[in-house]
Amino acid sequence: MSRFAPGDRVSVAKAFPPGHVRTPTFLRGLTGTVVRHFGAFPNPSLLAYGMSGQPPLNLYQVVFDMDDVWDGDGEYAAGDTVAADIYENWLEAAPQSNRKD
Repeated sequence: MSRFAPGDRVSVAKAFPPGHVRTPTFLRGLTGTVVRHFGAFPNPSLLAYGMSGQPPLNLYQVVFDMDDVWDGDGEYAAGDTVAADIYENWLEAAPQSNRKD
């Protein structure tokens, strides 16, 4: 069963574990919106080390506002977004604010 559904606001964990992880550093600590649930798949962080990848993790496509990603400091059009596929173990229900600190 998936924890999140399209339309849910989620925050990416602000964590920096050692080793192989599949969550972009520049999105950690930010809040976005789930737009798609792909299903559950073996954990790629475990597979990278020759483990079984079990239990499977839900994978979501999450969209973030470019203003939030780049703190308003970049060359992009108003309303531009960036999407990333992020596993459920990196996500939590969103707080009210979208601050990185």
